[in-house]
Amino acid sequence: MAENDGLRKPVKRPTPSDWASLKPFGFGEQRPNNFAEVFRAAWENRDQAAYAGRILSDGVCDGCALGTKGLHDWTLDGIHLCNIRLRLLRLNTMGPLDASVLADVSALERMRGDELRRLGRIPHPMLRRAGQPGFERIGWDEALDLTARRIREAGAERAGFYLTSRGMPNESYYAAQKAARAIGTNSIDNAARVCHSPSTFGLKEALGVAASTCSYSDWIGTDLIVFIGSNVANNQPVTTKYLHQAKKAGTRVAVLNPLREPGMERYWIPSKAESALFGTRIADDFFGLNIGGDVAFLTGVLRHLIEHGWLDEEFVADHTEGFGELRDAVLNSDWDELALAAGATRGDMLRLAHLIGNSQRGILVWSMGVTQHAGGEDGVRAIVNVALARGWVGKPGCGLMPIRGHSGVQGGAEMGCYSTALPGGLPVDEENARRFSELWGFDVPTKPGLKAPEMLDAAHRGELDVLFSSGGNFLDVLPDPARVRESLERTALRIHMDIVVSSQMLAEPGEAVLILPAATRYEIPGGVTETSTERRVILSPEIPGPRIAEARAEWQVLLDLAARVRPELAGALHVSGTPELRAEIAQAVPLYAPIAGLREGGDSFQYGGRHYPDGANFPTADGRAHFSLVRPPAPIADNGDGSLLLSTRRGKQFNSMVQKSKDALTGATREAVMISAADADRLGVAGGQEVLLRSATGELRCRVHLAPIAPGNAQVHWPEGNVLIADEVRSAEAGIPDYNTRVTIEAA
Repeated sequence: MAENDGLRKPVKRPTPSDWASLKPFGFGEQRPNNFAEVFRAAWENRDQAAYAGRILSDGVCDGCALGTKGLHDWTLDGIHLCNIRLRLLRLNTMGPLDASVLADVSALERMRGDELRRLGRIPHPMLRRAGQPGFERIGWDEALDLTARRIREAGAERAGFYLTSRGMPNESYYAAQKAARAIGTNSIDNAARVCHSPSTFGLKEALGVAASTCSYSDWIGTDLIVFIGSNVANNQPVTTKYLHQAKKAGTRVAVLNPLREPGMERYWIPSKAESALFGTRIADDFFGLNIGGDVAFLTGVLRHLIEHGWLDEEFVADHTEGFGELRDAVLNSDWDELALAAGATRGDMLRLAHLIGNSQRGILVWSMGVTQHAGGEDGVRAIVNVALARGWVGKPGCGLMPIRGHSGVQGGAEMGCYSTALPGGLPVDEENARRFSELWGFDVPTKPGLKAPEMLDAAHRGELDVLFSSGGNFLDVLPDPARVRESLERTALRIHMDIVVSSQMLAEPGEAVLILPAATRYEIPGGVTETSTERRVILSPEIPGPRIAEARAEWQVLLDLAARVRPELAGALHVSGTPELRAEIAQAVPLYAPIAGLREGGDSFQYGGRHYPDGANFPTADGRAHFSLVRPPAPIADNGDGSLLLSTRRGKQFNSMVQKSKDALTGATREAVMISAADADRLGVAGGQEVLLRSATGELRCRVHLAPIAPGNAQVHWPEGNVLIADEVRSAEAGIPDYNTRVTIEAA
């Protein structure tokens, strides 16, 4: 465990004041059964028990973005294992599917995602042409030659590339973006676009750093942690171990969210005996908001901080710009409008401001509850403004943390796998394109490419001929799945590279669909790296075990494809293996220079150190941090139709991969719509009743689940709720879809 640098240390004695229940092991309580998950995983992987054990003990986790090295982490001593990793384990150990099941996909089209995954690994390249009922086997050379020929015929500007974040290593991201640019396009994107791209915009312009400014060790012993639109008990469950230790060190935890998440109130942590027995009360303070009410609420909090003199005036004066203009705007805001937009009172804002203003140290943590809005960038800026006002950057126990959900997200943008950014996060422009042209030995396009949603827009208009998708599932990930399907089916050639079959592979071909078998991160010679939420780059080694004979790594396939599209660049694109890729990354991204020295499994470095920036020197043009002028959106008027604000939530799933039909934390099934008892009474519906949700985009049959959610708000699960979400509503800068809408509810 890292030194605490003056932070309070956890007490070693039991702390009954933090217990969730006196019932041993939470018997009879609504909670996940973590021990049952271990037995389930053991049974599911019994045919490859030794291999599964080596993956867990030697590999770097391909699940959450904590960067677990084997069964240990970087923050606390002891066993580190979570349900997410156990649920994903079978994807790495199972054998190939019977390819004959893909000869006619009509039966597969009726299967759920988990049923498709259980069929087994994709064994070899397969092709389906328009008018054919299913796929037939082809060779790798034929598959790549077909793709290269179609790209040459269509032109690079009519091709798009997308990589998901499930287990995707830095080496594949880097090679993929280099390959796309060698082909002649910047139309390459990754899953971070749909998750945290507003965080990238908000943090980069304010601090010069588009990542967490602190480490997980800063949680333990700080004065205050504030979670905003983030449910780590559900999405990063191992972090509850850190929260347990933080509570034992006297840290206070506050949560801002429309729904009072049960897992953020109390959680049973299996790796901590005291918590396994009696659970841990996590949240000390809860602030209920309207969906999208963050900016208004935090503006009110900042106004209280200013009016009560709860600022770090020395830090603001010495290290920041833009505070004067922001202060004037905040002091001129209207309290009634702020309260109406936030769905909270002026007193609620004062209560949080008092906690923040009277805490010497604090950390603000957020996730997709903030970012996945049309104004997601401003949500992040409002959070940054509060942190800068208190000087919570660059010191132990202080920081801003856009917590990541998947192991491959942080590295994607930093490797340049973005349509708008080159390696190191440098914007696509003539100067930066010239720099990488000199490094790579070919001309890099100077015009930004299509973002992931824009690729499907182009496909829908008939302007995209080739879509290469590595992992992911646009049908489940993006709003308005009916329109997404139309876009996929209008694309002449789709290439889906993955470990298992997904529903988007089964959409009808425009001209043809290719399926390519991907290797897992544990199968790649030379090992691969991931970048964790806290900016730690870790080498995951190749794990000896069974292999899918024809599976290949994405980095190898995409560079091979680029060389076939442009044979004259074959020499510039040749790479002997992942060690050579890491050496090139070290040249391309100065912050990643130590990556070239990673050799053994578990080797790592944390770029920027534990705290980045250091609080005195910011990697911005003027070396200072910048406040952002953020104006809260106007309150949403009640149009008298009884409609509710609706957001989409995650529950017992990893990305779009649903893992259970019922969320053990909330007790809600996948078809639930979560509303307050007050709204149920007002609308004349009852708990368990089947209802019909209607939005301007679509409708969804649900069952009412009464929940502790702010009145006027509702939640449904994602991706099921995507049928209600409008495709065209996106954030102005990052281009992230807005996964929120208004719905009416009526008895079905």
